[in-house]
This record gives sequence, structure tokens and C-alpha cells, in this order.
Amino acid sequence: MSHPTKNITAMANAIRALAMDAVQQANSGHPGAPMGMADMAVALWSRHLRHHPAQPQWFDRDRFVLSNGHASMLIYALLHLTGYELSIDDLKAFRQMHSKTPGHPEVGITPGVETTTGPLGQGITNAVGFALAEKMLATEFNRPGHDIVNHHTYVFMGDGCLMEGISHEAVALAGAWKLNKLIALYDDNGISIDGQVTPWFIDNTAQRFEACGWNVIGPVDGHDVDAVDGAIVKAKLSSDKPTLIICKTAIGKGSPNRANTAKAHGEPLGGDEIKLTREAIGWAHEPFVIPEEVYGDWNAKADGEQLVADWNQRFEAYKALFPAEAAEFERRMKGDLPANFAEIAVQAVATAHEKAETVASRKASQIALEFFTAAIPEMLGGSADLTGSNLTNTKSTPAFRVGDDGKVVTTDGKPGRHINYGVREFGMAAIMNGVALHGGYIPYAGTFLTFSDYSRNAIRMAALMKQRVIHVFTHDSIGLGEDGPTHQSVEHAASLRLIPGLDVWRPADTAETAVAWTMALANKHRPSALLLSRQNLPYAPKTDADVMTQGAYVLAEPAEVGLKKKAVAVIIATGSEVQLALHAQAELAKRGVPVRVVSMPSTTVFDRQDVAYKKAVLPPKLPRVAVEAGVTDFWWKYGVDAVVGIDTYGESAPAGVLFKHFGFTPENVVATVLKVLKNRG
Repeated sequence: MSHPTKNITAMANAIRALAMDAVQQANSGHPGAPMGMADMAVALWSRHLRHHPAQPQWFDRDRFVLSNGHASMLIYALLHLTGYELSIDDLKAFRQMHSKTPGHPEVGITPGVETTTGPLGQGITNAVGFALAEKMLATEFNRPGHDIVNHHTYVFMGDGCLMEGISHEAVALAGAWKLNKLIALYDDNGISIDGQVTPWFIDNTAQRFEACGWNVIGPVDGHDVDAVDGAIVKAKLSSDKPTLIICKTAIGKGSPNRANTAKAHGEPLGGDEIKLTREAIGWAHEPFVIPEEVYGDWNAKADGEQLVADWNQRFEAYKALFPAEAAEFERRMKGDLPANFAEIAVQAVATAHEKAETVASRKASQIALEFFTAAIPEMLGGSADLTGSNLTNTKSTPAFRVGDDGKVVTTDGKPGRHINYGVREFGMAAIMNGVALHGGYIPYAGTFLTFSDYSRNAIRMAALMKQRVIHVFTHDSIGLGEDGPTHQSVEHAASLRLIPGLDVWRPADTAETAVAWTMALANKHRPSALLLSRQNLPYAPKTDADVMTQGAYVLAEPAEVGLKKKAVAVIIATGSEVQLALHAQAELAKRGVPVRVVSMPSTTVFDRQDVAYKKAVLPPKLPRVAVEAGVTDFWWKYGVDAVVGIDTYGESAPAGVLFKHFGFTPENVVATVLKVLKNRG
């Protein structure tokens, strides 16, 4: 792109003015960081960033991530100034109800925002996912002379992102994967909410990144547009390393009394200080007024139109030579599953029914994955150093590796599709969010359920952003056994079910596990968590596979254990406790007590069913007993009369011993049902 002479000072001051004005009008927000990063933004957005405001979702655009999301007025100002569908009225509505300019950037709300940032450290980690997806797609689809995947991922981040532990996980993996098209610009202003960071942040950031395999450029003057521009030019030359550019800046740049102070960080400057700042930077315009010549200097539509036209022409040439690859690329970037997905899913579930295997549900998951990964090339698996326990690898997913030359190692021309994330659960989860946001892959990865606590906020972010990310959580209860309470999840299933927009599955056998995978893959705009057992679970015979997709279903009526009577009670169970419920049903039948067993592999899916279906599964007048090896509080929402659960931490002992010790026995379930019936009687 050509860069005619522009008034870069006015361009930067436009950002500063809009940030001051919007925060002041909202009486809430963070003006200092946008003011400090304004010159960095001019260098990147006006000289390097490849994007088109009229087509925010154009595939081969560069991705920009504002990891320090509290500085949201920076990206809102940039999107408005460069020509995105974000009006001055939208900026005036900063932080207001239903506006396109929420307090922190949110994907899907504001055109041009690539990911939801705010929880510090997750933005840079999402960016690693973006860069990983770009590198893998380029390896998979580019052909000599036909680079249809060729873009950079840029990140702005601050001290807070680097202090968060997740940044260490992300930075290490970016270096190991040699993500040379990842360029992070560090807004090194030395200020956080509590003041000068030197008493609590003494890291040698440059050495830390170098030790993790990054190029490090700077420090450079973050207020010198040409210096930042030159650093970016140099960073783009890297062929085997990501790059960190350290930019020394002043928070609240331009404010006579607030610059370089914590007072500029998280509160409006105030009317008097804004007036002084306008005078100091020579901005003689009313609030929210931008001169036409400044709009002209910022407008990116013409350059964007040319970029898109050039890429479209290249893609048409690619399509003519490689029609199958082009069609596959387009399908995957739309997020559509293969046309034969329904057939694959039916085959996976039918095979589970036919074989009726007694295996751990983690093994049932791997069996299902063998079907799906063979037929769905965009599935990208992994594990946080627990592959042999999580069983997330398959014959179709060789390990992802990068050679010393920075290029992805391929098998039959394809990159490996199983990632060794190392012991980095939080980083893994947030990287998967970035991969999903980028498009082209469906990420899934595993760890023990108890370690979902480490990754919880990234799981929440996937739900907030409506991204198809699949978490495989094995060793789902005290059934883990000898490792003891540090590793035995008790409250985790209930806790995950509380996250709005997350589907949680705790399947009882091979068929339910295959259905869980089918639903997780089919949910284009919803993340899923699969909670899987370490111990073997028998197959439970079923007459109708479709009902499993509704989250809960009638697994066994009294007639199936020899009683031709209507049920007088319902036992609701999940996962490994479904077999316990079936055994209790059989024991109760011997006593002439007819009981229905309901398997509820997904409470979250069941909760979305209509009232008629819910009443058919759980008749309103029948007493209910829930059975799950987890905390009891969750189950009262279903109108149960009693819960066989566990409200303490576990013990170190074999699983069988633990289940007996904590009352997960047919005898205890029988006694609980009889007591409920007596109390009801």
C-alpha cells in the first residue's frame, strides 16, 4: 500500500480526543492507555494493518487484538476513524446499554473487533491461537505461487497482561511453535491501577521473551510513529520467531496533570483537565468533532478495497487450479461441517449400540473421536500433558510439530492435528478460543476435570463469545481413586453447569458419549465440556438413540426389570452413577417398588427442552431422587426429594472403596428412595 504524507500528529490526537470525550461522557472508563498508545496505533493501523472496513470478516485480513481491553476507546476510535460501521453516535454511547461500544471490546458486538478482551492476558493468548491457525492453514492450503493464507496477528498489550500468569503459558508456546507472524507491541508505561509498577513488577521482559524464543525489538519511543513503524517493518522479516516490540510510552500522553500517573488509568480526566489537554496538544475542536482532513488521513476503505480485490483475484486463480482444496477451504472458513456429518454421527452412535462395550467414558470418547477425526479434517485436538490419560489422540491426528526452520512438519502434506500444550491448562483453553475465532479449525483438548478450575475463565470467555470449543475433562469424580482429593473433582460438574451458554455432558456409556461428541461438534455457536470417567462403565441398553440428544431421557421403566406397574418414583442419574441407579431399580423391583430411571447426560441441554418433554421425562407428581458423585446443591432445582451425592472432599483409596465409603451403593440408593416414599406417604 502507498502511504501519502499524512498529518500523523493530528491522527494520534484524534484518538486522544475521542478517548477523553467518550470516557468523560460515560463518566466511566480508561482514557490513559488509549492516549498513550495513540502513536503506536498510527504506526500500525495506517502503515501496516491489512484490513477493509467495509468487509470486516474478509478472510485474509490481519488480526488485531487489544489485549489490554480496558483501553477499549483506542480500538473504537480506530474503527470509527478508519471507516468501519461505527458512528460518532456509537462513540457517544460508550459503555451504555445495548451500544456497539461496551466497556471492553466484545466480538460480535462491534464490527472489526476480533475477540472479547478484558480479562488481562487472555488477549495475547487468543492471539497465539490466531497465529497458530494461520500458520497451520497456510501449511495445509497454500500452494507454490498461490498463498491464499498470508496474514499477521498484531497485539497491543500492557503491564497487566504480562503480570498475569497465562501470558507466560502463551508466550512459551508461541516461541515453541515459531509463530513468526505474531507481532506483539508492549505498551510499557510503568503504571497500573495501584501506581508505579516498579515495587511489584521487576521482570526483565526483554530477557523473558528472548528466553522463550522470541525476537525482541526495543525499547523504542512509543510516541515516535516512525520508530514504531520501523520496528514493525523489522518484525515482519522474521521467518522463525514471533516478535515483541517494547514501546516506552506515557500513560495519558498530552494531559498536563495526569500523564504518567495512575489517575489517568481508570477514571475520566475531568472537564478542566480535558480543556488543558486540548490546549496542550493543539486540538481546537469541540467534543466528538473530527476535522474532515483527519478523517481523510485515517480512511482505510480505498486501500482495503484494493487488498480484497487482489486477494479475490488470487483466490479465483487458486480455485481454477485447485477446485477441491478451494471448496474445502471455503467450507471450513464458514464453519460448516462436512456434508456427510449426519451419516458419520449415526455411524458412531450405531457402532456404540452394536458393540455395547464396557469401557471408561474417556475411552468411549476416543472411540468416537476415531470416527469424527477421520472424517472431519478441521478437528484440532490436544492435551495439557495428559494425552495418555485424556485419550484425545487418534490415528488421524499425528502430533503437531514445527521444524528448526520455522516450518510446520507435515504428514502427507498436512500438519499434525494433536497439540502437546504442556502443563498449561489456562493457556490451552484461551489458545483454543483464538483458534476458533480465527476459523478453519474446531479445537478440542483435554485435562483432568479438577483442573478445569485453572482454565475456567477462558471457558467462560468461549461461552460469552459463542465459540465452538470443546473441552475434554476426564477423571470426573472420586472414581479417580488413589490420587486423592487434590485430583478428585467434586464441585466441578455443578460449577461448569452454572456458566451460561456452556453445554456440559456427563455421559454414562459409549452411546451417550458418541451423542455428546455429535452435539458438541454440531453446536456452531456454543462451547461444550465433556466430563468423562477413568473407570469402566457398562453399556446401558436403549431403544431410542434420538432422545439422548435432548439431554435427559427415560432409560428404564419398571417393566424392564419385571414389574408391570407404573413408576412411583424417579431416579435421576448421570455418568458413572447411571449404572448405580439401574442396580437400585432392580433391587427395588424385587421389593415390588416400581421406579423409573432417567439418564441425564446433559442438564444444560435438558433445560432448553420444552415443558411438555420435561414433564414426560420427569412427571410432576412423582418423587425424585438424584444420584451423582458430586455436590448435592445443584440438584434441588429439579424438584428432587433427596440427593445421593458428596459434599465433602474425597480420600486417597481405590475407586471401589471410595464409592462404598461415600454411600454410592445400590443399597444406599434403595434406602434413600424408600425413605422418600415413606415421607411422601
